[in-house]
Amino acid sequence: MCGIIGIVAHDNVNESLYEGLTVLQHRGQDAAGIVTYKSGRMHLRKDNGLVKEVFGTEHMFRLQGRMGIGHVRYPTAGTSSTAEAQPLYVNSPYGVAMAHNGNLTNADELAQEILLKDHRHLNTDSDSEVLLNIFAHKLQASGHQRINDEDVLNAVENVHQRCRGAYAAVAMITGYGIVGFRDPLGIRPVVIGEKKTDKGTDYCIASESVALDVLGFKLIRDIAPGEAVILRYDGKLITRQCAENPQYRPCIFEHVYFARPDSIIDNISVYKTRLRMGETLAHKIMRIRPDHQIDVVIPIPDTSRASAMELALTLGVKYREGFIKNRYIGRTFIMPGQKQRKKSVKQKLNAMSLEFRKRNVLLVDDSIVRGTTSKEIVKMARDAGARNVFFASASPPVCHPNVYGIDMPSPTEFVAYNKTEEEIAKAIGVDWLIYQDLDDLIASCIRGNKKITKYDTSVFNGEYVTGDIDAAYLKRINKRRNDKSKQARFHQNVEILGINN
Repeated sequence: MCGIIGIVAHDNVNESLYEGLTVLQHRGQDAAGIVTYKSGRMHLRKDNGLVKEVFGTEHMFRLQGRMGIGHVRYPTAGTSSTAEAQPLYVNSPYGVAMAHNGNLTNADELAQEILLKDHRHLNTDSDSEVLLNIFAHKLQASGHQRINDEDVLNAVENVHQRCRGAYAAVAMITGYGIVGFRDPLGIRPVVIGEKKTDKGTDYCIASESVALDVLGFKLIRDIAPGEAVILRYDGKLITRQCAENPQYRPCIFEHVYFARPDSIIDNISVYKTRLRMGETLAHKIMRIRPDHQIDVVIPIPDTSRASAMELALTLGVKYREGFIKNRYIGRTFIMPGQKQRKKSVKQKLNAMSLEFRKRNVLLVDDSIVRGTTSKEIVKMARDAGARNVFFASASPPVCHPNVYGIDMPSPTEFVAYNKTEEEIAKAIGVDWLIYQDLDDLIASCIRGNKKITKYDTSVFNGEYVTGDIDAAYLKRINKRRNDKSKQARFHQNVEILGINN
C-alpha cells in the first residue's frame, strides 16, 4: 500500500506536497519522494525513510515549481531498494514522472513485452516502473512534437487495455500538466479536490480525502474507476472515462485497516463504516454469547477504536483505553520476520494495569493476520492482571494473500490457516474469540454509495475481482512474501549498504 498526491497550483507546491505526504504517511513508511516542475526542468528528491527524514530545508529549496507529485511507499514484496522509491522518471517522451499505488497482476508478462516489443528498458523489478513505461510508450507512439490532451487520454486508455490489477496513479508530464487515473475496478482509492485563490483555482489529486482537508482543498469527488483526470499546467481541468467496462470493486481492507478514519472513500465515511462494524459485531456477541461476562471493552490502537466504542455502547459495557501507544513505531504486520514484529509490539504498546486488573476484558482489533501482534498483546493483558481475556476481530479471518498492493504473508503464515476459531483462540492465548461475519462487514462498508454492489474481499474468501489469479500466480507471490524470503532480502540489503549488525 502506498500514498500518492499531485498538485497544480498558482504558487510553489513543495510545502503542500510535503504536508500532504505527512498526512498520508500511514499508507507507507518505507520511502518518500517528491518531484516538481519549473522552467522546463523536473526537480526530484526521494529516499528511504519517513517524510520528515527524507526532506530537509535544502531539499525543499530545490523543489521549486507550481506543479508536482509525491509518493510514500509501502513495499509489497519485502524490498526496500532506494532505486524503487517513487516517483519514478523516464525522459522519453517529453519527460514523465509517475507515482503509483497498487499492484499489477500481469507485471511479469508486461515486463517481457516492454523489452521485446516496446524496446524500452526497465531498471528495477517494480511493477510501478512497468506501469510508467506502458504509459510513456503510448505517448511516444503519437509522434507529436508537442503533447496534447488526446495523446494523454489515449495513453490512459492503453494502460487500461494492457494492465491488469490495481492502480491509482498520478503522472506529471514536462510542461503539460498532471494526469490522475484509476484502474477500471476502482480497487485503490483516489480523490480530486479544488481550492479557489485570488489567482485562480488550484487542484489536488490524492489517495485519501484527508490530505485535501489538511491542505485546504474542497473535495470534488472520487476519481471514478477507469477515469482519467487531467490537471493542465495552464489551469484547465479535463476528465474522461477511458475504460470500456468500468465497475466499482474497491478493496474492503481500506475501510478495515489502511485508510484514516477521517477520510471519505467512494463517498463513504471510513469512520462510520468502523462504527457499523462494531455495532454488527456486538449483535453477533449478544446472539451467540448472551452470557459474555465482559466487564470492559479495550481497543488495540489505533484503527479499532471506532469499532470498539460502538461495540461497547451496543453491549452496554464500559469502554476504556487500556493501551498507550508509542507513535514512533511503524505498523507491525509488514515487518520482515517474527522476531522484529514481536520486539516492535513491545516497543509500540504499554498496558495500564489499572484498566485490566481483576476484570474480564474484551480486546478489539481491526483484524488478525499472522497473530503475532495479537498473541503478544493478549500476554500483556494477562500480565497486567486481567481475569479473563476475550478477543473480537472487526473483520473475518484473513486466510488468503492480497494481490492488489497489500503485503500480506504466505498463507501458511496466517494464524487462521487451516484452523478453527477455537484453534486460533488457543494460538493467540484468549479464553474465547469472535470474528465479524463477511456479510456484516460488507453491509457496514457499502452503505452510502449505491454504485458499489461488490467489494474486493479476496483476503477473506479468496475471490479475486480481476479474475486472472490462479494457483501458479499465488505460488509465485507466496514464494516472494514468506518470512524466509524477506529475511534473505533484508540481509542482502544490509550487505549492499555495508551496515554492521
